[in-house]
Amino acid sequence: MKLAFCGTPEFAAASLEKLAANFEVQLVVTQPDRPSGRGMEVAAPPVKRLAQSLSIPVIQPQSIKNNPEFRAALERLAPDAIIVVAYGRIIPPWMLDLPRYGNINLHASLLPRYRGAAPIQWAIANGERTTGVTTMRIDAGLDTGPVLLRREVEILPGETSVELACRLRESGAELLVATLNGLESGSVAAIPQDDVQATPAPLLKREDGAVDFHRSAREIYNRFRGFQPWPGAYTIFRGADVKITGMQVAEESGGMAPGEIHTGGTRLLAGCGQGSTIELLEVQPAGRRPVSGADFARGARIQPGERFGA
Repeated sequence: MKLAFCGTPEFAAASLEKLAANFEVQLVVTQPDRPSGRGMEVAAPPVKRLAQSLSIPVIQPQSIKNNPEFRAALERLAPDAIIVVAYGRIIPPWMLDLPRYGNINLHASLLPRYRGAAPIQWAIANGERTTGVTTMRIDAGLDTGPVLLRREVEILPGETSVELACRLRESGAELLVATLNGLESGSVAAIPQDDVQATPAPLLKREDGAVDFHRSAREIYNRFRGFQPWPGAYTIFRGADVKITGMQVAEESGGMAPGEIHTGGTRLLAGCGQGSTIELLEVQPAGRRPVSGADFARGARIQPGERFGA
């Protein structure tokens, strides 16, 4: 089977590597090199670096919707399937209609649940215990195309979105191979999604990281795990932002209003909704290095009744 592959980040690179070992990947399409890191030096996407190491031709169009040169290049190749994994561009109609097996997408959820740009993050943030990976044939909608194969994956206790993504990208790469083999043999058929069961996984915003202490401690902790590495978790203390870089649900319950700070012993605790309590293990005041919750409490000389979030 001859393939074209569209993808950009590390999550997609795992799929490219697995596909290149099993099929003929004729072309890799990825986003342009962009500045990154503290020095804002121009860097190639992970998929491009891998493709170059595998001696696969790479193109990086600024746009694919109205790009005659890009369209002509794909039409000359006439791939059997176009694989799309975290590419970051909407696939135009002409591209959907080009290959005989269609455009096959790997999505990091059990569709139709968690359609959108951040399925891994929202699954954890919403307290799900299982998620998975799905292969689907792309249509004109947002993650609405018919499902080909799905594989369930357990979300481990305390696991962050970064850690879960590492496991999902490996499961997803294997599922892509199984999907393509199944399409070629005729053993895999596309099944329409049930739109009634669909849930959204929208692009994250900085505001999603603001801790609402009226939520339960478990909800706050789940969102902290899900929103790694960005937007993370932050609150306000004495009018300034404080980033929370480590937390856990505390056994203590009741007695504190939402956001109210308690510094008994060597721990930094905050009241949450439903009478629950969160322990802040590590915090980072604006412009400073991260410190333990206890060190923050001693340095700030927190007064009785002071609160986070105000």
